[in-house]
Amino acid sequence: MRLKVEFTTEPFDLDEAPRHALVAREVIEAADLDAVDVGPFGNTAEGGADAVLTAVDALLRKALGAGATRVSLQVNVVGAVGEADR
Repeated sequence: MRLKVEFTTEPFDLDEAPRHALVAREVIEAADLDAVDVGPFGNTAEGGADAVLTAVDALLRKALGAGATRVSLQVNVVGAVGEADR
């Protein structure tokens, strides 16, 4: 199965990206995911279920550890259930 994750971290800072936002982006960019899109107000990535769930775990732990006070995320199935993880 393929999953898509969309996430933001808070608090926001419009002048420069806070450390927690940079750390979250680094986690997603380093993960074995594809279709990664990072932006100032939201980030998305897709991949196999195992890769996405592993990345989400690391994202939450590291962003909160770097000062995030809130992480909003949504995970959607984008590939057929039963499809092999990639």
